[in-house]
Amino acid sequence: MFSLLNIFRIVAFLEGVSYLLLLFIATPIKYISGNPEYVKLLGMPHGMLFIVYIILAFLIKSDMKWTSKTFLIVLVASVIPFGTFYVESKLLKPTV
Repeated sequence: MFSLLNIFRIVAFLEGVSYLLLLFIATPIKYISGNPEYVKLLGMPHGMLFIVYIILAFLIKSDMKWTSKTFLIVLVASVIPFGTFYVESKLLKPTV
């Protein structure tokens, strides 16, 4: 039912959303109002999603037949805001 590719797509989306929330909501609140609670709240789930994203990328690399360059793009996208959304839309085309 759930293939590794589908799980990777879900994790890529969630990792991207958690990264954006951490960067654009939690971090400004921390430094503007001095309240680090949102960073603490979002940091751990984002870190876990990041690790799962990297592991799944390694696991599906051969199935997707990614070149080394494409695989590097997938890995780098995890640290660039909106990067995982690019990967999901451009590199994870559904196979029919």
